[in-house]
Amino acid sequence: MPLPVEHPHATARALALDIAARLQSALAARGEALLRVSGGRSPVALFEQLRAQPLDWVRVSVQLVDERQLPDGHAERNETLLRAHLLQGPAAAARLLPLDAAHPAHAALTADVTVLGMGEDGHTASLFPDAPGVAEALRPEATPGLVALTPTQAPHPRVSLNLAALLNSRHTVLSIAGPAKWAVYQRALQGARTGSDTTLPISLVLHHATEPVAVWHAD
Repeated sequence: MPLPVEHPHATARALALDIAARLQSALAARGEALLRVSGGRSPVALFEQLRAQPLDWVRVSVQLVDERQLPDGHAERNETLLRAHLLQGPAAAARLLPLDAAHPAHAALTADVTVLGMGEDGHTASLFPDAPGVAEALRPEATPGLVALTPTQAPHPRVSLNLAALLNSRHTVLSIAGPAKWAVYQRALQGARTGSDTTLPISLVLHHATEPVAVWHAD
């Protein structure tokens, strides 16, 4: 397990600058870049800082790590939030990759940067510890792909990248805020030393990542 690199007292702007620099390096090296991001309200400030970065957005693809199975345009869909807060201005030129069963190859792509969040139950993407079938989704040796999950403690059925797909990234960020999530992260870090704690799915990301996860913590 590579030790995470922690960034205490982080700001959305500092993280946006770091992500933009990594995407720029990917564009220079390979001519294109893939950014994977989490949904929910937590990354809104990051999205609004990131969209202002001077990237050649037309060569950047963006993909969500999970989605709520709701009608297109629904206020609680992650894609709706992403379009409202990231894909604006110059960043509107980025290509949004669908996250659905009709495009299975997208789940197998290698991301240049993956930005994960974490709930106070230790879930990341929609890999909730209470969801039926999550153990299969958390197998690191599985083929990278999509899984359908219905958490018992969160609203709406979900579609999510599995753990193997989340791990398929050149650089992984865990962005969290507040003392409660910091305490959960510390518990997950302890579980990550063995890699066997499926009660905190984020611990399996920390354990199986081949490169250090960058942990950005806002007070």
